[in-house]
Formats: sequence, structure tokens, C-alpha cells
Amino acid sequence: MYEQFYGFSGRPFQLTPDPQFYFESVSHKKAMSYLGYGLAQGEGFIVITGEVGAGKSTLVAHLMERIDPTALTVGQVVTSALDGSEIVHVVAQAFGLQVEGHDKAGALGAIERFLQDEARAGRRCLLVVDECQNLDLGALEELRMLSNFQLGSHPLLQSLLLGQPEFRRTLAHHPGLEQLRQRIIASHHLEALDSGEVEHYVRHRLSHVGWDGRPSFAEGLLDGLYRHTDGIPRRVNQVMNRLLLLGVIEEREELTLSMLNDVIAEMAADQNRGARGGSDLRSAPASAAPAATDAPEGSLPATEVAALLAERDARTAELEAAISELQAAGMSQHGAGGEPLSPEDVQIAEARLAAALERIEARLEEQEQSFRHVLTMLIEWLEEDPSRRAA
Repeated sequence: MYEQFYGFSGRPFQLTPDPQFYFESVSHKKAMSYLGYGLAQGEGFIVITGEVGAGKSTLVAHLMERIDPTALTVGQVVTSALDGSEIVHVVAQAFGLQVEGHDKAGALGAIERFLQDEARAGRRCLLVVDECQNLDLGALEELRMLSNFQLGSHPLLQSLLLGQPEFRRTLAHHPGLEQLRQRIIASHHLEALDSGEVEHYVRHRLSHVGWDGRPSFAEGLLDGLYRHTDGIPRRVNQVMNRLLLLGVIEEREELTLSMLNDVIAEMAADQNRGARGGSDLRSAPASAAPAATDAPEGSLPATEVAALLAERDARTAELEAAISELQAAGMSQHGAGGEPLSPEDVQIAEARLAAALERIEARLEEQEQSFRHVLTMLIEWLEEDPSRRAA
């Protein structure tokens, strides 16, 4: 939705890895250098680690765009908790091999024959294994054993291992992985973006969808974005998506630090409510309403929206009562016969008037947050599916 409002050609802050938006930070540049060096060796293991959302998958997608598929055959595995026998079958599937049953020896034989055929055809093979922190020790040992396959003196398989920081620690210290450690020829840990890189990252992604300076960024916004996201690219994308949605809802031409703070507060409330396991909406503040992504896939979170709208109606009734009270407070500055009140009575009436105004302002703010959150939920739900956007 916000891409139409701001005239973008696409969504600049999608969460799925897209090599078209690849941003080369200092750390990513180093990672690509290590990858280039490692691939040139044609053997052993290359290891890339980083925090969740640091850009490991985007880095690999960028790498895949640069390789020559006629010279390098790639199999990709995203692991769950696999043991040694399971990883062998998953690797076979990654290279398109059909292995009947669950015979480990049969799977290993099929992989070796495939690697030999590729080598005879002049192609090298690279296995990319993501989320390696989920693998048990037996699975990692099987990956090491696969690196033993050779045709003559020529190694048949090279592996690129991707994982979170705990995988880096496991590799460095586990006594059972000494042989694998000896075969690591290049390793790099992806660091988060620094504050200057966050600004360049945001502008870089926007420039790829035709951003012409609209919306503009108020002073302090991008510094605040860095503080709230710690420079993790996926977190930056999440926050910027919500911030641009808020810009559409409020029809803003400039994104401000106060808008960013509102978005962060709403996202924190969503997470807190999710952690509570979906407690009664009526007991939660309007800003703590769940995001549309909390609903079952493919269905509108109708009960949640209905609850928010019911809350809106209740707040409207409260506002009407407060206005009546305000009117009564104004009228009370005169007695029943229309005579002016004493100074003490006037002070009491003014205090009542100020209190009523304060309550109205607070309720109006809550009302605005409630409406804004309902709109955000609906927009995010519509954006999840192209058919919903068409509707």
C-alpha cells in the first residue's frame, strides 16, 4: 500500500532475501572477499556466521547471482535438527538425487556417483548449508566425511556453512570437531551495520524502487532507527515497513522520530501480547493490539478487529460523557440564579474544567492509537496476499 502512496515501484523493505537489494557494508565486503578466496581453493569448508537477520541469506543469494552455473553446481540445504543419517539424505535431495528408502549407504553412493559425474563434465560442486547451529555433532561429522570424496587427487565437494553465533562457538571449542576445524579454509562473522551504514542502507534500498526524496526523513530519525534496531538489517526492514505504513495512514510527507517511537512502542506491545499467549483484548491497551500476522494464515483476524472496534465505540461513549461533564463544568461558574460564584467556587470550577479537558485529550489520543492500529492490521493482512490486495 505505501508503495502506491509514495510512488515506489516496489516494496523496498521486504523481509525475504533479494539479491537486487544487496547492500555491501564493510563486513559484507569482507565476507565476499573470504568467499571469493575460499571458492578459488575449491575444497574444504567456508564458514559464515552472524546474528539472526544480519544478512547471511542475502549474501548467499548475491553470491548465487555471480557464479557461473555451467562451472559450479550448487546444492542448498536449510536445516532443522538433523542427525547424521538424515543430513545425508537431505544433501542427496539438495542435488536432485532420488534415493529410495532410508538407506544411508545407498544415499552416500548416489552422492559420490553424482559428484564424480559432475567432475568429469568439468563442473565443481558446492554445498550450501544454512542454519548449521541446528545440526547435531553426527550431522557435522557426516558433512566432513562428504568432503573426503575425491576423483584421483581432485576433491569433489566444497561446503559453505552458515550459522548463528552459537555455531561459531561450537566450531571453535567442541573437542569432537577438531578434524572439521582443520578443513576450514576461510571464515568470517558478519557484523551489524554501524549508524552511518544504516542511513546508507535505508537510502540504498529506497533508491532501488524509485525514491525521489518522498517521504523525507526528519532530523534524528535515522539515528533513532539505528538505536532501536542495533544495525541488524532485518530489524531495520521490519521497522521501516511499519514506519512507512504509519506514514500512509497519517498521510505524512515526512517521517519523524516521534512516529518511529510510536511504531517501536506498537511493535513491542505486539510482542508482549504474543508472549502472553493471546490474553483478552479488552484488558489490553489499544496500542497492544496484535498485528495481522498473529492471525491464522489466510484468514482475516476478524475477532481481533471486532474487539478493537467495540473498544472504539466504548471510548466514543466515554468521550461523549466527558464532553457533557465539560459543559456542566463551564455552566457551574454561575449559580442557579445566574449570579457569579465566589472566587473559591470559581477555582473549584476551573479545576474541574481542566481535569475534564485532560481526560478528553487522553481519550482522544487512545482513540487515535486504536484507529491507527486497526488500520495497520488490515493493511498488513491485505499486503500478505496479492489476491487480497486486488479485492
